[in-house]
Amino acid sequence: MMKEENYCKVLIVDDEDLIRQGIKHYIDWENEGFEIVGEASNGKEALELMETINPHIILTDMVMPLMDGEELTRIVKEKFSSVEIIILSSFSEYDYVRSTFQNGVVDYILKPKLDTQSLLDVLNVARRRIPAFEKQRNKDYAKKSVPKLLERLLSGYEVQINKNEIKQELPHSAFYLLGIKLKGTASRKSKLEKLLDLDVQDYRYYPCYLKDSYDIFLINTDKSNLLEKQLKKAAMQLATSHYFFLSKGYNDFSQTGIIYKNSFLKIIDYSFYFPDEWYITEEEWMNYRPKKENFNLDWFIDEWKQKNFDSALEYLKKHVEKMACCYTMEVSEYKAFFSNIIFNLTILLNNMGYEVKELDNTKYHYFNMIDQSHTAKDATNQLDLFLEEARKYVLHKEDQPIVPINMKRIIGYVTEHYAESLTLTDLANHFHFNPSYLSSYFSAHNNESFIEFLNRIRIEKATKLLKDGENSISEISGMVGYSDHSYFCKVFKKLKGLSPSQYRRKYQIR
Repeated sequence: MMKEENYCKVLIVDDEDLIRQGIKHYIDWENEGFEIVGEASNGKEALELMETINPHIILTDMVMPLMDGEELTRIVKEKFSSVEIIILSSFSEYDYVRSTFQNGVVDYILKPKLDTQSLLDVLNVARRRIPAFEKQRNKDYAKKSVPKLLERLLSGYEVQINKNEIKQELPHSAFYLLGIKLKGTASRKSKLEKLLDLDVQDYRYYPCYLKDSYDIFLINTDKSNLLEKQLKKAAMQLATSHYFFLSKGYNDFSQTGIIYKNSFLKIIDYSFYFPDEWYITEEEWMNYRPKKENFNLDWFIDEWKQKNFDSALEYLKKHVEKMACCYTMEVSEYKAFFSNIIFNLTILLNNMGYEVKELDNTKYHYFNMIDQSHTAKDATNQLDLFLEEARKYVLHKEDQPIVPINMKRIIGYVTEHYAESLTLTDLANHFHFNPSYLSSYFSAHNNESFIEFLNRIRIEKATKLLKDGENSISEISGMVGYSDHSYFCKVFKKLKGLSPSQYRRKYQIR
């Protein structure tokens, strides 16, 4: 509850007791920072109370016996100039109200329109005109505003900052961002704020929690060197379960969002690469920036295609070792590299004729585990597990005797089933081969691709049917395996130089 001396004291003056009682129950006075210190039924009674209760605001009716509101206003402003006055009136009393404005009243409220919000709005206007409460208001504003401003600054918004008001709550010269993050699956410690009860004078801090396992504090101090020493000492208490990150000091509160985005987030990522470190400062880690090396994916894939697995894996291993030292790389980029290697190798092995259906399904497990990795080493371990599994598929295939593809059987099958909806995948499944491998083998041993051979067989069958003249061209298209009539006509003209109708007119048996 607010201390008594911080309440804004209000005197209610009205000749109707019912009105006075109603006003007392309109709002929660103490909760809003006000206190009703007295009541009077006319202006004369109000003046008698003034010396003893010392109100800050008088809320007075206009028409009253003995002394009305107009005279009360004039006398109060002569004797008690700092007291603010609010007039209660009816519609017919406007001339009286107008005269009181010459004496400096705050505002007036029409009794028929009196409600909670309108009364509270006018009371707050009056309070802001009182110097003692204006100073308190600015201080309260700063206290309420700092957490909201921090939240918006860290979220990347541009905000308007009243430096004079913020200075009241954050009066010291230097600012720091302190991050506290859980290590791995360590349980969250409650009341981390106790760490910041430091033996340092002239400092303040504000917590601004962003995530369940990730805390950030803004620290404001005039004792930068002492503060850094005390923070490191306090952080040692949780060194086994938490990481601690400290930004460089800066002098402008409005720069907090820029410091957070451009440098602080980067030093938080350092723990991913150096899990044994527990206290990381920006100045310590930003002096040296390791250079990131490019990975030659084309060469790596080519080595796999030529089955030079050992050289390819050795190259990958060395590159990963260098990546783990490149701590300025964003963690998301680091993890994406591992997932891309797994994705590419799965496709490559499948295209090379290896039966990797099960491996292809489990790659999503590795994607998920890499994404959840807390350290670079965790991600590397997941890649190693995948490579070990992939190597087993390769070794198993290399140990199997090579089954020769009987082209005569395949050609015979295509010739027999040309009229069906036949695809390369259908053909590969029938003969138990990888589709990509069968495609390459077919082209190499038959001087034309599978689809070229299939089209040639179908069109030859179509020419015979066209010459017979018993079926329409549309019917013939379906009879030789084409579901799309226009595509049939296109392929026919490409191979024969004539459209089906032109061919029929030229070669039909009469």
